[in-house]
Formats: sequence, structure tokens, C-alpha cells
Amino acid sequence: MRPVPGQIAGKLSAAAELFADRGVDQTKIEDVAAATGVPKATLYYYFAGKEEILAFLFQDTLRHIADEVAIAVESEGTAAERLRRVVTAQLAVMAEQPAVCRALTGELGRAGRMPAIAAAIRDAYHAPVAHLLTQGAADGTLAEVADAEAAALVVFGAVTVTGLSKLLSKKTMAVDDAAGAVIAVLLDGLRPR
Repeated sequence: MRPVPGQIAGKLSAAAELFADRGVDQTKIEDVAAATGVPKATLYYYFAGKEEILAFLFQDTLRHIADEVAIAVESEGTAAERLRRVVTAQLAVMAEQPAVCRALTGELGRAGRMPAIAAAIRDAYHAPVAHLLTQGAADGTLAEVADAEAAALVVFGAVTVTGLSKLLSKKTMAVDDAAGAVIAVLLDGLRPR
């Protein structure tokens, strides 16, 4: 895939709506061209097909998540406070890009076969959150975990599934409410007190 100019990238959110509503297989490149206002020939210049457009949308969303997670991880405060910010940041990006998230739900199998997506998730989320969990054990604000990478995957899964569920049922999300629910389970657990 060639580098995509910002003016074209900005128009591709309309393609996300089509993919979310119809699925990639039921969407024609002509539909994408009509919805985005980007000529079909231009789309083919930058993308080999619809699947690459979908991959671009996923990667773009992951870049936004990575940026926001990095800010949260590097911010001031205890590891537990920064973990709260990570959860909220990821959900906020998802709320800003509901169509891409809804498309992801319909295309999970396809997304799983995109190696660049898996690498982006690892770099953008798993590694920094695993490091944050280790810091939390050291500063005493989070419990020590045997496998920080696995625990980071659990955090990512909990946040992602919560966000996707909210966006599928309502197409919008109250970020603070969703984050509060995830954080309560992550930090307080499910055991009775």
C-alpha cells in the first residue's frame, strides 16, 4: 500500500460506515468511491482493493489508540492512575471511530489474518501496558502478575470488547461509564470483600 495523503485518508471514514453496515464482501469498490467522493481509479492507485482500505482504517485507528495510550502511560501519577487513563483513552478513540469499530466486529476473522494489525496491537498496547503493570507492582498500586504480557492482553480484551459491545448496540458510547465499568473489574476484581 502506498502512503495515503491526508485529504484522501480523511474521506475514508465513509467507507468504514459501508463496511460496518454491509460488510466488506457486500461492498463494491464503486460504493466506496461514491460514498467517499474519491474516484475509483484513485482508490486503486493507493489500495489493491477493499481489504486494503479496511486494513488502512484499522491501522489508522490503532495509531490513534497508540498515541493516546502512550500519553496515558507516560503521564504523571501511580501506575493504577495511569492504567485508568489508558482504559479511558482507548475507549475515547473507539467512541470517536464507531464505524471502524463496528466494521472490526464484522470482520474479525479478516483482521486476524492481517499481520500488520497484530504487530500494531502488540506495539501500541500490549508492550506499554505490560510495562505499566510491572511498574504498578513495583509502586504497590497494582498486584504483581506472573505474566505481564498476558495480563496486558486481558486488559486490551476487556476494554475492546466493552467498547465494541457498546458501539454495536447503540452506535455511541458514554466513555466515562464504559471506562468505569472496566476499571472497577480490573482494579477491584470480582471476589467478594
